[in-house]
Amino acid sequence: MSEQQQYGRRAVEIGPTGKTVAENLTRLRKARGLSTRQLSAALEQSGRALSPSGITRMEKAERHVTADELLALAAVLRVNPSALLLPPTTEGDFDVTGVGRVNAQILWEWADGERPLKVPAGDDGSTYADFQLHARPKYRRRYKVSNETSRRAMQDDGMRIVDDGKRVRVVFEEDEVDGPSVD
Repeated sequence: MSEQQQYGRRAVEIGPTGKTVAENLTRLRKARGLSTRQLSAALEQSGRALSPSGITRMEKAERHVTADELLALAAVLRVNPSALLLPPTTEGDFDVTGVGRVNAQILWEWADGERPLKVPAGDDGSTYADFQLHARPKYRRRYKVSNETSRRAMQDDGMRIVDDGKRVRVVFEEDEVDGPSVD
């Protein structure tokens, strides 16, 4: 009987994203030429202790990776967190926890803050504008100025579009600092 069954708790199953993390952790560790002991030592030096056996269990998808561990692993492996969370390709469809099958290119665009994960058919651009407003910090938002809904969202966000004939840029009204790029 497992420890979790003994104490009446149900084990939380590792889903498709956890399995992707496991595969990517193994791939990136090996690409950096690190053993699990070396990775463990590097993590300890970074302030996030994790035993070699814990890393092995993560790589076998036998142990969950916490958010803190994911960021520490990404930092030590010198990649962004998405490199652990997403498939190492932009080709094909992949299972994503809580979402289902999604095209890898769309997954990467979503993770990079470029677009919402899903856009309803017939959307007037409000899904994209809402995503930018809530998914990215103010100076990192990328609205689509060709879309009227996005233009209104930009104005509500305190931005104005400046077109000097050479380039189009977004300026934040309160401080007149160049803002995010526009598509």
